[in-house]
Amino acid sequence: MLIANDFSLDGRHGPLVEPTSLTAASGELLLVQAEPQTTRTALALGLSARMRPGMGAVAWEGDSSLAGVRRISMIVDSPEINEPESHTKVRDLVAEDLALHPGPFWRRSSIDDWLDRHHVSDLAGEFVDAIDPLDRLKILTHLALEEHQTKLLVFDSPDRHGIPDDDWVAHLVETAAGRRHPAIIAVVQRIPDAWTGKVAAAGRDNLPHPTETPA
Repeated sequence: MLIANDFSLDGRHGPLVEPTSLTAASGELLLVQAEPQTTRTALALGLSARMRPGMGAVAWEGDSSLAGVRRISMIVDSPEINEPESHTKVRDLVAEDLALHPGPFWRRSSIDDWLDRHHVSDLAGEFVDAIDPLDRLKILTHLALEEHQTKLLVFDSPDRHGIPDDDWVAHLVETAAGRRHPAIIAVVQRIPDAWTGKVAAAGRDNLPHPTETPA
């Protein structure tokens, strides 16, 4: 489980993320509402341990070190951070990403095998910005899970691409419930109206607090 406890992030001219507390468990999708985009990106970077908190801490299974949380987490499709460049073809995106994973070369998936396994061989020659946005999201999700230590995925604004809410939410729910059971956090502009699962908001204490019993 990821636990963020009074976690905040400071920018050059003021706070990027006000103190926020939340949890995300393995196999669970948590939607976190945040505004504006700079706050969403900062929150995604902080929850995946790519930014050092100004106050508070983020911990995975009791390990609050940046290295420990970073080791098991991946930030996915963050604007101006790691979103694919529009002129990149799908095959090149996959090749570049697979080359970044540690381990001996012989143990890595070949590009063609990877494309076949994830049923996207027909998209290999297409530019990333020309394919269906949901297919793009699925490819980025599969790439993020290619690292076997990954237990936490943090998506930065998956609702910005015009994918119907039901579709991107269903994909993230299915991924969380899959064989790997990662914890998934999606930092979004707006919580979809039909979503009945777990939610949180930036700048708030979203942890459950037992109701005090009168003496």
